[in-house]
Amino acid sequence: MPLLDVRDLRAGYGAILAVKGISLHVDEGEIVTLIGSNGAGKSTTLRAISGVIRPRGGEVTFDGQRIDRLQPHAIVRLGLSHVPEGRGIFHSLSVYENLLMGAYTRGDALHDDLERVYRLFPRLKERLRQPGGTLSGGEQQMLAIGRALMARPRLLLLDEPSMGLSPVLVETIFETIQAIRREGATVLLVEQNALMALEIADRAYVLESGEITLAGTGAELSRDDSVRRAYLGEG
Repeated sequence: MPLLDVRDLRAGYGAILAVKGISLHVDEGEIVTLIGSNGAGKSTTLRAISGVIRPRGGEVTFDGQRIDRLQPHAIVRLGLSHVPEGRGIFHSLSVYENLLMGAYTRGDALHDDLERVYRLFPRLKERLRQPGGTLSGGEQQMLAIGRALMARPRLLLLDEPSMGLSPVLVETIFETIQAIRREGATVLLVEQNALMALEIADRAYVLESGEITLAGTGAELSRDDSVRRAYLGEG
């Protein structure tokens, strides 16, 4: 049974149907990526899975339980965390306070989880008392991921984690995603940097105009001529 099973998902905003009946799955321990152009429906897919928006149809099952009618906080409690596009950190709160907010669904000791975040992102430990809004873009992305990890997710949804970052920081973020998987989390990744996403992904889906047009392993899609032309900058 997949950890995440999405069947015939439809979702959108107002009169716009941005996701038009897609089906995908994520097995435990995988990194799966969704690639596609701007406006293809990638972020809407993640928002519908995590409960930020209510799906208009279809089913979303997480660890055998339907979650497409649950509130976001209930979905987090089940073990699914979402790092949104734009990071969504609390700018006026300190780095430490932001991390604690990620554990709001828990009532147990947090020391081990904080140490895990510090190990993944040493820079955050150096800036614990700084307001989140004073961090650089790369540090804010680290904070957003670290905050999500404080909920001890089994599945982490990452929406455009490399957006706006320097090449060096992009490398760091992708190395961290692989480290998170090695530590036991499963990852569903939406990413404009298709080349790097396909390099680390076990499997991938191509989303165009709200529909899945291709699916396969990361290696298979990176060799596909249409993918190379459309997303990898090759003629």
